[in-house]
Amino acid sequence: MERWAVVTGASGGIGLEIARELAQRGYALVLSARSADKLDALAGQLHQAHGTRSLVAVADLGRPGGADALARMVADAGIEPKVLVNNAGSGLFGAFAQADPARTQETVELNVAALTRLTSLLLPALLRQAPARILNVASTAAFQPGPGMAVYFASKAYVLSLGEALDAELAPHGVRVTTLCPGATQTGFQARAEGERSALFQGRMASAADVARYGVQAMEQGRRVAVHGVVNQWLALGVKFSPRRLATAIAAWKMRSV
Repeated sequence: MERWAVVTGASGGIGLEIARELAQRGYALVLSARSADKLDALAGQLHQAHGTRSLVAVADLGRPGGADALARMVADAGIEPKVLVNNAGSGLFGAFAQADPARTQETVELNVAALTRLTSLLLPALLRQAPARILNVASTAAFQPGPGMAVYFASKAYVLSLGEALDAELAPHGVRVTTLCPGATQTGFQARAEGERSALFQGRMASAADVARYGVQAMEQGRRVAVHGVVNQWLALGVKFSPRRLATAIAAWKMRSV
């Protein structure tokens, strides 16, 4: 019997590498993102490498109704997933007062509303397929406020809080929820977020493949929160014991242009 996994934001970066990790583990995949060409190419690569069966589900989760459209495609294909990977996300560097309200709303729709809606819509199937897994991709940004990227940091704090609560609720019913919190990672995120000059992305960054492998392993182990990288783990721990004002000031310093 096929085991299906739904992966959002699968056209590049961490999402693409998570899809590869799951394909190696024998999952059939629902690959979702906005780019049909990139998804078709990935589906072909995974089939050639692993014999993976894939459903390409083009959806814009950053727009109202996007999560419902994706859930309908999954249901219409007769798929009941054992894994849901909520990876799709966006952000924008810069002061909140100067941000395009449309871009700000898109971040909230994608990072918060769509993730919540898709999880709600697919949860009945996941419960029927239990033991099942949900992997939410948050960020080390989830642990403190982030002046200069305020909405993104806040949205990832929501993802972390939601994931921890849902794991407590759902674990007795056979569905475990893991929240993956990577630090700066080599993806196209910084370019899309217009943050190439931020100090945050000037040092050594983790590879998307390493982050994906770590996240999938943590998901399989049923871990509730998985912070990638020893330095990031110490920083996340330190924030818990730091005055909130200090943690906010440090985040603002990291966001500065260099």
